[in-house]
Amino acid sequence: MEEHGIRFNTLPNRLSALRIACVPLVVIFLLEDSPRSGFIAALIFGIAGITDYFDGYYARLQKASTVVGKLLDPLADKFLVVSSLIMLMHLGRIHSVIVILLVCRELAITGLRAIAAAEGIVIGASRVAKWKTATQMAAIPMLMLHETYFYVPMQALGTVLIWISLLISLWSARDYIVDFFQSVKALAAERRREKLARKEKSGAG
Repeated sequence: MEEHGIRFNTLPNRLSALRIACVPLVVIFLLEDSPRSGFIAALIFGIAGITDYFDGYYARLQKASTVVGKLLDPLADKFLVVSSLIMLMHLGRIHSVIVILLVCRELAITGLRAIAAAEGIVIGASRVAKWKTATQMAAIPMLMLHETYFYVPMQALGTVLIWISLLISLWSARDYIVDFFQSVKALAAERRREKLARKEKSGAG
């Protein structure tokens, strides 16, 4: 049974809250530019990423969604990713242009979704956007690690993945924008038909 309410005390909501609680820890450890701090920050980020997976898994398993959950889940993701990107830029491990474009893209899509939701339109995540998330969640901890581990140059590999993530982000943004305007156009047409139908019914009466 699906539940809609403001209940907080559910497992998915607690996992989202845990993800938010990880944000200041990641920031604190990235204040110091050292292999040890980077490793701990990457570990915390990885744990937070795992909670994101189980958050959605248990929400689907329990067939329960709450108003709080719908707010917390995307907020937790954005807090974690944006805070990490800013700290990595502070450490000089990621170009500022990448951070600006990724953050602006998130703000733009969030704004479109908010406008759509106010009109009763649901814009779901595209398949391409899921690849964006996957590449980001892999790139960010690599950039945090920064050093070479087991002959793998984390900084170089993370840089390649974050550029790929940026390209996917911009491409998926196009999909969201097209979907938004198509949905708004369809809704406006439907409302015009309903208005015309009411007028015809009123005239016939």
